Amino acid sequence: MYAYLKGEITYRAPAFITLEVNGVGYHLNIPLSTFTALEGQERSTLYTHFHVTEDAHTLYGFATQTERNLFVQLISVTGVGPTSALLLLSAMSVDEIRSAIIGEQAHVLQRAKGIGPKASKQIILDLKNKLAKEAPDGPVLLPMAGSEARDEAITALMALGINRIGAQKALNQVLKEQPGLTTVEELIKAALKMLG
Repeated sequence: MYAYLKGEITYRAPAFITLEVNGVGYHLNIPLSTFTALEGQERSTLYTHFHVTEDAHTLYGFATQTERNLFVQLISVTGVGPTSALLLLSAMSVDEIRSAIIGEQAHVLQRAKGIGPKASKQIILDLKNKLAKEAPDGPVLLPMAGSEARDEAITALMALGINRIGAQKALNQVLKEQPGLTTVEELIKAALKMLG
């Protein structure tokens, strides 16, 4: 119904914002990644999804069309509602979610609150082929082999004051460019160089 809304951000919180468009304030539920992307902005364009149920009409907003499209695909999965999809998008980047689905890594999806073994397997079953076809040059699988080291590196970077999304993006780039790095120390040093 609404493709996007463009206006002034009059209120922001990690879970939702109020966007004023031509004198009308729209309440948009957002993932944490969108909240981070809007940091410091007074005006913005948010790509939207209008979700209608028997008892509620809810508007969701996203910083990118890619994020919105993945949200729509996630809520099409049996047993995954909008709240679970937002929690998943808040916990991981779009690339990480896609990689976990295409690589059939249910344990990675289960890191997000509200996504259990049953839901993660259903997401993989329903979306794996769709996402593999959409990938521009075949699936871009991010290295998950050293996922424990990667998780520790993210935690360490966050302790140094870097936000989770920034830490994840930096580590994704490091792992793409230098797949040979395996220790936590190597990952942190390379990510800090990239961020510095």
